[in-house]
Amino acid sequence: MKQAGVLAATVDAIQVTDSPGGRIHLTPLIAAGILLDNGIDPILHMTCSYRNRIALQSDLLGAAALGVTSLILMRGDKIRETVSAHSGADFDWGVKRLIADARYMQTNPPFAEPVNFYIGSVATVFKPGRDWKPENITNKIGAGINFIQTQLCFDIDLLRHYMVRLVSEKLIERIGVIVGAAPVPSAETALWLGKNLRGAVMPRKIVKRLRQSKNPQREGELICAELLHEAAQIPGVSGANLTSFGNPESIVEAVKMSGVQ
Repeated sequence: MKQAGVLAATVDAIQVTDSPGGRIHLTPLIAAGILLDNGIDPILHMTCSYRNRIALQSDLLGAAALGVTSLILMRGDKIRETVSAHSGADFDWGVKRLIADARYMQTNPPFAEPVNFYIGSVATVFKPGRDWKPENITNKIGAGINFIQTQLCFDIDLLRHYMVRLVSEKLIERIGVIVGAAPVPSAETALWLGKNLRGAVMPRKIVKRLRQSKNPQREGELICAELLHEAAQIPGVSGANLTSFGNPESIVEAVKMSGVQ
């Protein structure tokens, strides 16, 4: 709540991740409830990799009962071997089945009050070939998503190219597109993200800027602000998800510097 309090006046909602990287964290359903109790809108992450279908359906019911209205549903990361010698991924359901079940709850509500989930999933920014067709996104739309959220992308030209294809395929008429960005505090963090975060795009020039800066944290905030400002002008982009690396104040500073509301 201390971190959320820093962000609350600057952002529209706060995402609650589901044991990212296969590491053990507080269950996101409980974290979402804490945010709701304090008047903050949570976006609840749910992954298929750590739960069977009974657990997933139970969590959807729990989210609806709490009053959670926004979901990001995804396949999830592999469980790290260092977490437990006996742990393993579940994948009883695929992500499209989970999306469809969340959508089904809206048309067949399990409670007296209607369930109004706004459902999202994830996508990776890349340069599509001439013959590329967005089958994965289209299938997720068919299952019931309302928006996609991209992995971190620090290449604005690549993002523009990707969005042109989504626009030409008329996908933005059916879903919103939230782009991933972050105030990266150091060149070392940037290098780690580029090598280890699946789908992240980290150009060398960004790493170089951070390495050459006398104040890399401030430089990271400026880079993020520049990305936000430029992304806001790309047709089809409807918002941004800002990842924090331990310092929520950096997100606030980046948003202020960007001029984006």
